[in-house]
Amino acid sequence: MGSSWLGAPAGLADSGRHDEHREPVLCVGDSDSEYDPPLTLVPRETRVHTEARYTCGVAPGRTVPATGSLDGVSPTASCDGLSNPRITETVAYADGKQSSIVYTSGTTTRLAGAVTVRLSGQVTKGRGEGQPTHRTVVLALPTELPTECLLSGLRGNSGRAQLEILL
Repeated sequence: MGSSWLGAPAGLADSGRHDEHREPVLCVGDSDSEYDPPLTLVPRETRVHTEARYTCGVAPGRTVPATGSLDGVSPTASCDGLSNPRITETVAYADGKQSSIVYTSGTTTRLAGAVTVRLSGQVTKGRGEGQPTHRTVVLALPTELPTECLLSGLRGNSGRAQLEILL
């Protein structure tokens, strides 16, 4: 028996199991975020809304399109990053399934003109229920902070996202 590209243990990859609560899920796609109030250099409570368009591997050899909608608050968000976010994501898969995710921690790193935001949490309902999850988005920015951070504030940005629902 082999192992699937999603990383299922070799003994389960070809066993015909289709229990979607036990399969890892890997989604990749585009992500667009909006901030209210806009991000500046001064950390402050900020509402975050994100829309994502994913392609998701939901079982060995099976991918489906999906959309993700994220909403929440970061108590101290700025152009330098989010801290202690409380964000929820609802992922709607084209096969009719859903995943409800609560993210409770996050980190932001800035390196060579890219900002990487990584959220960690757990699936609370639906596909992958009870499983840990990570969402990573890479935002391409100039090597210097955007001028919006110094003026009226950064209202939003876009990047490539990866969502992982782990076993």
